[in-house]
Amino acid sequence: MKVILKADVKGTGKKGDVVEVADGYGRNFLLKKGLAEAATASNVHDAAQKKAAAEYHKAEELKAMKALAASLDGKSVSVKIKTGENGKVFGSVTSSHVAAALSSMGFEIDKKKIKMDSVKTVGSFSAEVRFMENVYSKITVVVEGL
Repeated sequence: MKVILKADVKGTGKKGDVVEVADGYGRNFLLKKGLAEAATASNVHDAAQKKAAAEYHKAEELKAMKALAASLDGKSVSVKIKTGENGKVFGSVTSSHVAAALSSMGFEIDKKKIKMDSVKTVGSFSAEVRFMENVYSKITVVVEGL
């Protein structure tokens, strides 16, 4: 029996795959639980169209992320924070501080995408912004005291 999976099924396939399964498994488990639908000609065509559209959208998103990474690569971000004597920072500079500074520059970046070491002194430090797998840019964070 051929079915189109509506959800990921361990040991069978991923969502949108057209797979051949045993009749009993297909009728009594996959179809009954709503994990799959029968693979008629129109359903197979619809699944292929959805898969092609999803691939197109993923490629467009990847292109947009690469463009954003290229525009951000090598930029310098200035973060002002309260400091004590000898340039020691009260607390530390975190990725949320850097995200706020990038936001003021016009880049809306989630703080979870910024990877950096703990910064507890005034100076210049490097950070990495990871947009998605294999798409990242390196920025310089300049910490200035108030």
